[in-house]
Amino acid sequence: MTTATSPLTWAQLRDLKCAELEGAADGWGRASNRADAGRDRIEKQLLHGLRETQQGAAADAAVARLRQLGRNLQYVYTECGLVRTALNSLAHEMRAQQRALREALDDAETLRFTVHADGSVTYPEAGEGLIDGKPLAGGTASVGAMPGLLPPSGLVAPNPHTAKAQDIADRVAKAVRTAAEIDWRFARILRKLRAEEGLKVPDRTWTDAAGDAAAVRDAARGYLKSGIPYEADPAARRDWWAGLTDEQREEYLAVYPDQIGNLDGIPALVRDTANRDNLQLLIGKLEGRDDARAETQLAGLREIDRQLQAGRQPPMFLLGIGDEGNGRAIVSYGNPDTARNVSAYVPGLNTSLDADFAKNDLKRAWDTAKGVSKYDHSNASIVWLGYDAPQSPDGFDSLDVMGDERALRGGSSFHQFMGGLSATNENADPHMTAIGHSYGSRTVGAATQHGGGIPGVDDIVFVGSPGVGVDRAEDLGVGKDHVFVGAAENDVVTKLPSKRQTAAGLVGWAAAGPAGAYLLGEVADQGDDDLWFGKDPASGAFGARRFPVNEGPRLVGGSGVSIDAHSQYFDPQRDAMSSDSIALIAAGRADKVKTEESR
Repeated sequence: MTTATSPLTWAQLRDLKCAELEGAADGWGRASNRADAGRDRIEKQLLHGLRETQQGAAADAAVARLRQLGRNLQYVYTECGLVRTALNSLAHEMRAQQRALREALDDAETLRFTVHADGSVTYPEAGEGLIDGKPLAGGTASVGAMPGLLPPSGLVAPNPHTAKAQDIADRVAKAVRTAAEIDWRFARILRKLRAEEGLKVPDRTWTDAAGDAAAVRDAARGYLKSGIPYEADPAARRDWWAGLTDEQREEYLAVYPDQIGNLDGIPALVRDTANRDNLQLLIGKLEGRDDARAETQLAGLREIDRQLQAGRQPPMFLLGIGDEGNGRAIVSYGNPDTARNVSAYVPGLNTSLDADFAKNDLKRAWDTAKGVSKYDHSNASIVWLGYDAPQSPDGFDSLDVMGDERALRGGSSFHQFMGGLSATNENADPHMTAIGHSYGSRTVGAATQHGGGIPGVDDIVFVGSPGVGVDRAEDLGVGKDHVFVGAAENDVVTKLPSKRQTAAGLVGWAAAGPAGAYLLGEVADQGDDDLWFGKDPASGAFGARRFPVNEGPRLVGGSGVSIDAHSQYFDPQRDAMSSDSIALIAAGRADKVKTEESR
């Protein structure tokens, strides 16, 4: 590394051994891999064995210590991986400047110019004078503080070598100057990659690690990030990952877990590994803030982390995590790459990355996974929070729930996600089910309108739906016999008035009060089968198969106002008929589902 008192020279840049930097990076990579192997053994062998065979205070204490050790090894894995990538990035960028320098020196040698230690270039006599015909004198081209930035004088130098020498001097200076900037930038990064003394890795250290990762990611953007195929389809991304070397994969996982973990088309095991690491970095990042949004998301992240550590069965796979917008989280119970039956549930109104989502929405996917297991153990049940669902009026834009924009953006993302699952599943013809609840049903409906339907999806389930954006089940890309709907009698969301009814009702109210509002509303929708986002999926006109559900508690009862009828479709304790129907459909046993008359 150079310093202000010892500037980099072109000879030092020329002689720099980038292979030695890469050799040092390999050493840090081996240390990172050993830490990762130790963490993996703790989580998959030691903790599992203790939970299965031991009980009591001593066992609980041993589990706590092992978890702390695993967390420490995860930190070692992350930091060593960052050092490795920083060194490899340094070598990568320095090589580019060495090439630029070498090309300039080669040009000088070809022309028989002399490049001096200070970067100036001497050139010989050449050409001939206009008066006496003698060769024109040679000279020396030097570079000022800002080469190449001064406009040409308009005078043409008589010696034809002058411009060539100046160009070579400028190129040498630029390569040296750029290399010095690279050297200084990476020196700052590497000095920061230091751990606290002691055996425990406290939360504040993870906050520092989040900053370290951000710095290395920024520095490595040309070395690694530019290679990520963001614009490719999921199948091409799968093939890209398969074509990388082990070392390349390790570096991407260490430095860009946020990118790899959320990239559709990457295998589920890889995404899970990346997202578990990114989860710790996100927790560290948000712990460094004190705003309400950070606290809300922290609560959700910590609850997801707690469940991951608890070893819940079926096993959890973290397929996506992020803090953008209202937060992102995609959790699967079961491996979606090996399962014959894969279902993905999209939540709706008021869903965000918070403690409620981590407890209740994850439980819905878990309940579905357990329900499907009664019919086929080869299954994976996913909850997909990959978009910004509308929020209720408590401080958020209440108009979002009335519009399509979030559903349209979310539908595009969900379409891409399901394409990724279809690309990475190892079965010849897996059975896939898309499930939309509440506003999530509108999002699933939007996803069906891209490129011939949702990739790989065989069946679609809507529950608690305010409409899905199309008026006929046959327009959803799977055939109307593969579209199912559950609508509780007391679920007010499934009875939202249509936009025409609402507009007519407002006019009627203004003209004649409640009676006028009612009459105009009825005239606006004489079939009484339109909802806010189109035809009622539970109506005969829509054409889906309606399965029986519990009617749910009334909106107004003895204990006050309740909208619980909107949230119990997945719960086997509160609505066994609905949850079992969802499980049968997700298991590919839709022929066993009982149906009832449409509205």
